[in-house]
Amino acid sequence: MAKIHTQYVCQRCGRIAAAYVGKCPQCGEFGTMVEQIVSDVSSQKSTRRRIFGDHISKPERLVDIKTDGLTRMPLPLSEFSRVLGGGIVPGSLILVGGDPGIGKSTLLLEVASLFAAEGRRTLYISGEESVRQIKMRADRMQLQPEELFLVTETNLNVMFDHIEEVQPLVIIVDSIQTTYADEISSSAGSVTQVRECAGRFQELAKNTGLSVFLVGHVTKEGAIAGPRVLEHIVDTVLYLEGDPFHRYRLLRGVKNRFGATSEVGVFEMVERGMVEVTNPSEAFLAERQVNAPGSTIAVTIEGTRPLLVEIQALVNPSIFSNPRRTANGIDYNRLLLLAAVLGKRSQIRLQDKDIYANVVGGLRIDEPAVDLAVAVAIASSAKDRPVHADMAFVGEIGLNGEIRAVNQLDTRLKEASKLGFKRCVVPRTSKRLVGDIPDDLDIIGCRSLQDVLGLALLNK
Repeated sequence: MAKIHTQYVCQRCGRIAAAYVGKCPQCGEFGTMVEQIVSDVSSQKSTRRRIFGDHISKPERLVDIKTDGLTRMPLPLSEFSRVLGGGIVPGSLILVGGDPGIGKSTLLLEVASLFAAEGRRTLYISGEESVRQIKMRADRMQLQPEELFLVTETNLNVMFDHIEEVQPLVIIVDSIQTTYADEISSSAGSVTQVRECAGRFQELAKNTGLSVFLVGHVTKEGAIAGPRVLEHIVDTVLYLEGDPFHRYRLLRGVKNRFGATSEVGVFEMVERGMVEVTNPSEAFLAERQVNAPGSTIAVTIEGTRPLLVEIQALVNPSIFSNPRRTANGIDYNRLLLLAAVLGKRSQIRLQDKDIYANVVGGLRIDEPAVDLAVAVAIASSAKDRPVHADMAFVGEIGLNGEIRAVNQLDTRLKEASKLGFKRCVVPRTSKRLVGDIPDDLDIIGCRSLQDVLGLALLNK
């Protein structure tokens, strides 16, 4: 007879305790310990044997291992392939996360249809929508591939039955939090269920060479829901970011065993689904108002891709005893630092002013190289003097008001020149290191923020 016992599992970090405790000893969260009954796993072993066979791995010499047949599967969606490093590696397990309604299911349905259109049989397993609802979305997106199979299922063992029947090359599971294994008594979405189901899909991918996509829910803090081990199990972690009220979405890679991390792909949400944006800098600047006070252009790097984005700032007299500071798209503490540097080093009175800073397009930028553009935008709005329309800015600002060097300056300058900008303000120390300078771009090296404000702001 199988032994059955009770344990308590933290839904935040996965810590297991023999008895209930109000506060998790590992992560310190209160009320996260949930009772779980542990039972026999013989049925799990039989399922694994049916799917994977009696495969036993043996040690091999590194020099004897052949990778000739292991080539990436190209994808016509170039922005998606860019984030993955040039295509999908067979046998990889990919986790896609994002806020509710951001477009995860829409993007992966399009990816599944593109694979199926090329003759690669694809199985889309949904635990949140019926097949008719998915078909309605596919009709709206004008997707009708013959090799795409749909099924609504949440039971892991039944999913494996469908996989054995269809024999696909690509599998999409939407979502891992709605998937459960019969052998585990806890509900779907619990730490144990998520960890076990993800581990079984990992075995499936590695032993059969199938490529598996898992959709993951996120918490209110923006992290993937469930145990942190989920992100360790998978090969690639992608986040779909963006403001639901804006049309642009950024697919950002935060982990990739087969390519560069921090790579981004840009998409636009339209009526027929996700459309890739091949020239995002031009798209972000399309509605820019020239010669408007408080508007500057920053040249930033996302992964290996240079992006030109518009930074807007608004400075108004405050009616409160404590002036407001609002940052949208940039770090709030960074905004406070730049406002303090402007007040101390440039003699711009900001202590009684409200300051609002925004990155146009709903983007989120954490790179310090946009400091200079943000500071100039604040000064421009405070003095009500516009910035030269053909000027872009690159540089980090120190507490002494100095302009500090940034990386990949050559790549940034080429992107600015390609978009038609004639002048670019850079740190003076970095100007000496610039190699191939575009002929039509004037590189202006500055040491301090005060020097930049003297040449960047137009007279009224």
